[in-house]
Amino acid sequence: MHGIENRVTAIRRSWRLLPAFSRRDLRYLRLLWAEAKRPIVPAPVRPQPGAWPSKGITACWLGHSTVLLNFDGVTILTDPVLGSRIGIRAGPVVIGMKRLVAPALKARELPHIDLVLLSHAHMDHFDRGTLAQLGARFARRGVQVVTAHATSDLLRGTRLQRVARELRWGERATLEFSDDRGELEIEAIEVRHWGARLRTDNHRGYCGYLLRRNGRAVLFAGDTAYAPEAFARLRRPGGYDLALVPIGTYDPWIANHCTPEQAVRMADLAGARVLLPIHHQTFKLSREPFDEPLRRFEAALAKTPERIALRRIGETFRLE
Repeated sequence: MHGIENRVTAIRRSWRLLPAFSRRDLRYLRLLWAEAKRPIVPAPVRPQPGAWPSKGITACWLGHSTVLLNFDGVTILTDPVLGSRIGIRAGPVVIGMKRLVAPALKARELPHIDLVLLSHAHMDHFDRGTLAQLGARFARRGVQVVTAHATSDLLRGTRLQRVARELRWGERATLEFSDDRGELEIEAIEVRHWGARLRTDNHRGYCGYLLRRNGRAVLFAGDTAYAPEAFARLRRPGGYDLALVPIGTYDPWIANHCTPEQAVRMADLAGARVLLPIHHQTFKLSREPFDEPLRRFEAALAKTPERIALRRIGETFRLE
């Protein structure tokens, strides 16, 4: 009898050691189970970066916040997330959200990358699996990494930590490239978001970036809620040739993500001429319908549709 009581006591103690799941956690686990057999739709367009010219600005949306950018011969990759899932990695398995649409290019299909740009540590922006693949391919070939404050420790094991530099809001870095390609100036900018990868590491930073080269400028807003004052401070003579702006995941997460209309307003305040919408159509992270962010974005720019760089994953935009 005492043996049975001891076993029951041990079981109860072991259960108390397990993390307490909230209703939201349980709903998330049910969602993961339900979508396990759902196929991932292929990207509608397959880009051909090998045929891109080295002059001017060429940008391709690979999915979510991942954009492949050729800026006057310097190749940049923003927030690279190219796996089939985002979440916690347990060996070869990733436990987390499954993509809706496949990336337009896989990591092994990318051209040489000169710069990896990381806005913050959230798993849908900072995917260690993708980064490990990039490190394996490019770590010995001159790739550089710029990331937000207090996030470079997450690059351990990817071969990229030693080439990474962290920036706080307002800090700048000037990067030099081989083959006499000149310099690229990067500045970290204030956005309204949060940086913790887990629930307790609130020390981590988050930011967007300004990229300046050969008299031209590109704005990468990263992930942000509506922050009109911060974007108005970015206004500069000549404006920005291109702005990568997030337009999804606002319902119900409006405190940390902007609506499409707010994205357009912030880009206007900064002085951006052409807008490339990101952070939609890739993962089911919120309640708004799949196509709603783009529909609202197009409506907000109905009088100037030529300002929309592209609309589908895999499409390429070219600016002479």
